[in-house]
Amino acid sequence: MSDSATMETIARLVPRGSRVLDLGCGDGAMLAYLQEARGCTGYGIEIDDTNVLACTQRGVNVIQLNLDEGLSLFDDASFDIVLQIDTLQHLRNAEVMLRETVRVGRIGVVAFPNFAHWPNRLSVLRGRMPVTRRLPYQWYDTPNIRVGTHADLAVLALRSKLRVLDSFGIENGKTIRFAPNLRAGTSVYTLSR
Repeated sequence: MSDSATMETIARLVPRGSRVLDLGCGDGAMLAYLQEARGCTGYGIEIDDTNVLACTQRGVNVIQLNLDEGLSLFDDASFDIVLQIDTLQHLRNAEVMLRETVRVGRIGVVAFPNFAHWPNRLSVLRGRMPVTRRLPYQWYDTPNIRVGTHADLAVLALRSKLRVLDSFGIENGKTIRFAPNLRAGTSVYTLSR
């Protein structure tokens, strides 16, 4: 997640001093920010070699792991917070990973591009897949294996028997609580068992 205002909004969901697991941590920017600004500790999980190197250069503890293989190396409630930021749309079995997120962490924070955001709807209405700041790839050249909406995650959480502690959208660094499915490019959920 490169947008600093969005990163700060999500970071405010993480209590100071938390033990954090960041799933699909990318270059480690979020975990480095949490360590520096909020006194957190923890690990990032990343599969990409270049990103693993970037994490180590930032001083972020990182484990190279394919998330589609699960989180069996972690015990229940090993972390205070498990972050899944811009990861869900890349995973083969999103439902399993949501359950694993709240199994290894007391609280899971999940954020993903909201496909129901109004500019995306307008693009589809015009007959084209959207290309936006949050969905920057052409349909034929995207790392995303699925798209989802803010409302879809509520249904998936219910189906997975997870508690939704909070949900909102983020647009241009601002929290959107009224009609986030329509008005926000990023959807955010906090979940627990």
